Amino acid sequence: MNASMAGKRESLEKQLRALLGDRLSTAAAVREQHGHDESFHETAPPDMVAFARDTREVSQIVKACAAARTPVIAFGTGTALEGHVNAVQGGVCIDLSQMNRVLEVRPEDMDASVEAGVTRKQLEHELRATGLMFPVDPGADASLGGMAATGASGTTTLRYGAMRENVLAATVVLADGSIVELGSRARKSSAGYDLLHLIIGSEGTLGIITELTLRLYGRPEVEASGVVAFDTIENMVDAVTLAIQSEIPLARMELMDALAIYAVNEYAKLDNEVAPTLFLEFHGTEASVADDQRRFAQIADEFGGKGFRASASPEERKALWRARHEALYAAKAFNPGKKGLITDVCVPISKLAQSIADTRADFDEHGILAAIVGHVGDGNYHTTLWVEPGDAEALANAEAAVERMVERTLAVGGTCTGEHGIGLGKRRFLEREHASAMPMMRTIKTALDPDNIMNPGKVV
Repeated sequence: MNASMAGKRESLEKQLRALLGDRLSTAAAVREQHGHDESFHETAPPDMVAFARDTREVSQIVKACAAARTPVIAFGTGTALEGHVNAVQGGVCIDLSQMNRVLEVRPEDMDASVEAGVTRKQLEHELRATGLMFPVDPGADASLGGMAATGASGTTTLRYGAMRENVLAATVVLADGSIVELGSRARKSSAGYDLLHLIIGSEGTLGIITELTLRLYGRPEVEASGVVAFDTIENMVDAVTLAIQSEIPLARMELMDALAIYAVNEYAKLDNEVAPTLFLEFHGTEASVADDQRRFAQIADEFGGKGFRASASPEERKALWRARHEALYAAKAFNPGKKGLITDVCVPISKLAQSIADTRADFDEHGILAAIVGHVGDGNYHTTLWVEPGDAEALANAEAAVERMVERTLAVGGTCTGEHGIGLGKRRFLEREHASAMPMMRTIKTALDPDNIMNPGKVV
């Protein structure tokens, strides 16, 4: 670091220290913690970590960073999967975890306003007495601001949609520190450009979300789960396709391939049949859920489904879903000491079975042991390729396999990521997927962030 840069950093640190006091940290351990997410990417710590308590403070921090042309990276819980929070150019990480107030719940309008640091489970707890729920569930107890920033989805997307469908409004701090209010509490609008949805999924590269208004849903009278195995993934996907076409309103529809089932059987001492398996959840009234289960059982039977089991009992539901919930832990246990290169793609439903079959054949050909799980109802599937730290050859083999998986996905009209986002890991794939639109994306980025201080090195 030259003298000029060192002086600029010292001046910025002094300014932020005056604003935040001991809520500004330069401690190595704190910087290290904020320099990575759950992905495979190498830790890249920021120079400083600023713990903000409200939108005004976020604005003041960003204004100071903008004046110093210093990178700004927003941090929620660090549960992202594509290196979204890694400070690849240093700078200031703004930790939003102390912005954790549920501002207002409006049961009559079925919406709630929260600060960005509120986590999914925190909001769930807050809503228990209201009979309402916020359904977007990416698995981790992520912050809602982070979920909006990455365009998160998860197991319930099939019925309730992803974050894009469930954020009504947001407060955003832009690259110059200005504060804008986007969207409204109205359920629809034709007023101007849809700037709210430009920010959702932008991964902190266009602005920092500090508050959100979220769409809520009534809790279903009955929640029931089901499990059924199939001889082949092709038969499973055919059954899923017919269920969707028959408009059976499934809330969740999760796939595990035979290797994933084998791994969880070994890890959790379960006795599931080692075969492609479908995990389902039905929401509705007692009568509607019973009818939906009956209709799905008929479809599963038509395509060779074996031993369809269903239950509305909380204990039995937990037991039925245990294999799916244990999948990641089982994979880790099968690969002790290794790090997981986690990835996802999404294809049209009609291409899902062939896409998974091709990926499995590719893994087998290149000696890669990796299970496949996915949100089969929307064509999104995931795999984790496990690599010994420091094994450059194994890492290159895994990265090449991911590249081929994405190439096949794009060739059939799919996308390089259904829900993990771009971050660091998939920038080159975004270029291939949206080649004609990249100039437009860069124009937007330059217009909103001319000095490229907002989470630089990510997305575009």
